[in-house]
Amino acid sequence: MAFHVEGLVAIVVFYLAILAVGIWAAWKTKNTGSEGDRSEAIIVGGRDIGLLVGGFTMTATWVGGGYINGTAEAVYVPDYGLAWAQAPIGYSLSLILGGLFFAKPMRSKGYVTMLDPFQQLYGKRMGGLLFIPAIMGEMFWAAAIFSALGATISVIIDINVNISVIISALIATMYTLVGGLYSVAYTDVVQLFCIFLGLWISVPFAMSHPAVADIGLTAVHQVYQAPWLGSINSLDIYTWLDNFFLLTLGGIPWQAYFQRVLSSSSATYAQVLSFLAAFGCLVMAIPAVLIGAIGASTAWNQTDYGVPDPKSKKEADMILPIVLQYLCPVYVSFFGLGAVSAAVMSSADSSILSASSMFARNIYQLSFRQNASDREIVWVMRITVLLFGASATAMALLASSVYGLWYLSSDLVYIIIFPQLLCVLFIKGTNTYGAIAGYLFGLVLRITGGEPYLYLQPLIYYPGWYQDDNNIYIQRFPFKTLAMLTSFVTNVLVSYLAKYLFESGTLPPKLDFLDAVVARYSREHMDKATLVKSDNIVLNELAPVNPRHSLTLSSTFTNKEAFNYVDSSPELSNTEDN
Repeated sequence: MAFHVEGLVAIVVFYLAILAVGIWAAWKTKNTGSEGDRSEAIIVGGRDIGLLVGGFTMTATWVGGGYINGTAEAVYVPDYGLAWAQAPIGYSLSLILGGLFFAKPMRSKGYVTMLDPFQQLYGKRMGGLLFIPAIMGEMFWAAAIFSALGATISVIIDINVNISVIISALIATMYTLVGGLYSVAYTDVVQLFCIFLGLWISVPFAMSHPAVADIGLTAVHQVYQAPWLGSINSLDIYTWLDNFFLLTLGGIPWQAYFQRVLSSSSATYAQVLSFLAAFGCLVMAIPAVLIGAIGASTAWNQTDYGVPDPKSKKEADMILPIVLQYLCPVYVSFFGLGAVSAAVMSSADSSILSASSMFARNIYQLSFRQNASDREIVWVMRITVLLFGASATAMALLASSVYGLWYLSSDLVYIIIFPQLLCVLFIKGTNTYGAIAGYLFGLVLRITGGEPYLYLQPLIYYPGWYQDDNNIYIQRFPFKTLAMLTSFVTNVLVSYLAKYLFESGTLPPKLDFLDAVVARYSREHMDKATLVKSDNIVLNELAPVNPRHSLTLSSTFTNKEAFNYVDSSPELSNTEDN
């Protein structure tokens, strides 16, 4: 394949434009946040992200390289098809559920990161444990999409994969470093526009190529391969449901999502942003679905790609850039490439910022340096943005199973963090003992179920398992959802059991070594005061939100012990009176 100067110029121009927007956003908002409040401005954008920018940035967080390329691949692959392209519906439902049930309690409490409520209720140790799957999910996701970007660019303009990965990572890290959430949000607007325009421009050209059959015909009839609508075998229905719940429920407890929720100007805005993003995810999936259908409807021997087809060459995961390269004019394919690289960068920058935000606040500040100055926290964030960006780049270049690691870590987010989030927000009375037990039970059940992408053999063989042609064990039983439910039930049962044993006197107070039940003024819970003191959570930010809830909701969402440690204020008095 020849080196394409035009394609390289197009990518350079696009990347420079993105970098310029990111730096402009950082300059425009450099004075945002009062003195001593700059770190929170970087993490949650001063809590003044509006509907337009907020809707774009929340949508762009999900509509990344994996979303676009993965949807096209699922539609294209024979025997799978549209029926197995679960990401558009799954993530859209995830955003709707997040808006209905999770956005309002999280934003109305004024938290700064997703891990804040865990540290407030369960203490800093448990917050540190939950940081592990959260950071794994963000970092492996960033590495996976950087890896996908390098392969995508190399398909069309034939430059070295490593160079393209490094340059892309440098640009995403640079504007995230200088501007925080503001730069990420404003560049997301540009990137989402490029994705939408670039893919939609490509679709008519690809569809009109002489080698492409009518996609309406190939949807239900076999022409060059099985119909691209696909089907779900009765034996695979439980696997389909397991993956669907993983996307729908496991898509909620991500810092990248809650960073947008917590940056909105009110709890109501946070809900509206979630609903707008759900609609945006569906709309942005349409051109990816069509490109996958075009790939399944193409006689590849009549194109410059030749034979065998992409599936036979094991390039099905690259079907989107292949369609752009071989079924579209040169200038259109280059513009579409810009769209794909935009999709990747819009997710990578979010993951890097999310990881550094959780580390700087929940690990460095709340666990080790409670008295750290705001300037110190800002520098910690900047350093960790560089470190996490470099780490994701290194994994993309060196690791052979990045996607396998991301699949496993995303499973842990679903199995461990989601049930913990349910308990901390909606189940009154859970404590650190239950949280640790639920964490361990979920982790053990997931690991012992095996992971085909990492060639991790199962220790527990659930009903319906089988061995494929590569001697890899596949579980048909929905064991991931079983592990999630087990983690949730274990958390609740162990919490109430511990509470009963200590409060009834069956166990002496000295055995409450985590200070989770007996010791009301434990040092472990000093984070309660830290998390809600006026320096971190400005209560007048909650003014746009109607604070009146029913007695049940108030008693569920309000940790009155935490507020008792803070000096009284009019806002606090109003909250407690309600």
